[in-house]
Amino acid sequence: MTKVTLQDIQEARETIKDIVKKTDILESVKLSDMTGANVFYKCENLQKTGSFKVRGACNKIANLTEQEKANGVIASSAGNHAQGVALGARMSGIKATIVMPATAPLAKVTATKGYGAEVVLNGLVYDDAYTKAVELQKESGATFLHPFNDKYVMAGQGTIGLEIFEQLDNKVDTIICPIGGGGIISGISVAAKALNPNVKIIGVQTANIPSMKESIQNGKVTTAFKAATIADGIAVKTPGDMTFEIIKELVDEVVVVEESEIAQGMLFLVENQKLVSEGSGAVSTAALLSGKYVPTKDENVVCVISGGNVDVNTLYRVIGTALCEEGRRFTFKTKIQDKPGGLAELTKIVSGLNANILNANLGRLGNTLGSLFLEIELETFNNEHKMEIKEAVEKAGFKIMEM
Repeated sequence: MTKVTLQDIQEARETIKDIVKKTDILESVKLSDMTGANVFYKCENLQKTGSFKVRGACNKIANLTEQEKANGVIASSAGNHAQGVALGARMSGIKATIVMPATAPLAKVTATKGYGAEVVLNGLVYDDAYTKAVELQKESGATFLHPFNDKYVMAGQGTIGLEIFEQLDNKVDTIICPIGGGGIISGISVAAKALNPNVKIIGVQTANIPSMKESIQNGKVTTAFKAATIADGIAVKTPGDMTFEIIKELVDEVVVVEESEIAQGMLFLVENQKLVSEGSGAVSTAALLSGKYVPTKDENVVCVISGGNVDVNTLYRVIGTALCEEGRRFTFKTKIQDKPGGLAELTKIVSGLNANILNANLGRLGNTLGSLFLEIELETFNNEHKMEIKEAVEKAGFKIMEM
């Protein structure tokens, strides 16, 4: 098994230093106050192409032979590796073909095409795109660039670990990092453990596709898929064998977060850090907000925001979901009397409790006379405020059907 070393990562940094940005480390005052720890964000969402993937892709391309470059490159990607490969290929004057899942966000597909790559859409998750890419590679003879199960790719991602330690003057206790196929956390853990063997590395997966967590539990690479996820960047059913061996050895714990928790993480980052993150980039925040990882007092914790390439329509829906989870949106159905002032009776209760009406739709209930069907959406403060409104409305004789 090919090992990745600190020297590989240091060489990668030299190779890509004129291509990638040294992304900011930002303190999260709100999350620090909530947890009692000192929480920082490593903002790879502000990286070129909007994701850390450009690091590994450019390092890999720089280490191709002239013959491999001449053959052109092909890659499979959920979206971020695609953009990294496309940019690296364009800078090197290489033809690039990228296979992405048909479910990949439009923003990622458009950006990849914008870097000059040919894009082929296939399947629902990364693994489907990978199968198609292997098929096309055999036909074309292009050089395949794996998004995570590759020494040069992992070394490129490991440069994030070097930057974290430099930017925080080596005062790092814990790094929380997303896991899909395992490339970013493998590189970071090799760098971090070499610099400080006592640093904790916490991996985070979506509960919908917990492939690396199940692999660790089973002691072998395991395929796992339960449902689709908003964290498309880590939607990998089968992790890499190289990454698995590194994670098994160096990662201290792998936790999983639910879809609603990821949505709340994305909302938290927008509201409190003024940072836009895709679902996979928000899982490290979700791990802290949900209590899946509980730091000790004054622990120096770095959350890696792996990318920010989220489609605006997706972001809109995700934020709506997160607001409902936090009790800041309350939608319900009820019946009101079909008479003058029938609606006013209910809205008086709602406004009296300082809830804002966002939408209200009236309709008749079949052939029922004397009643109207009302669907109403309210802007509320929190779950306590929501329950206060619900109790007051029911006390007034209205039957609530939550949506």
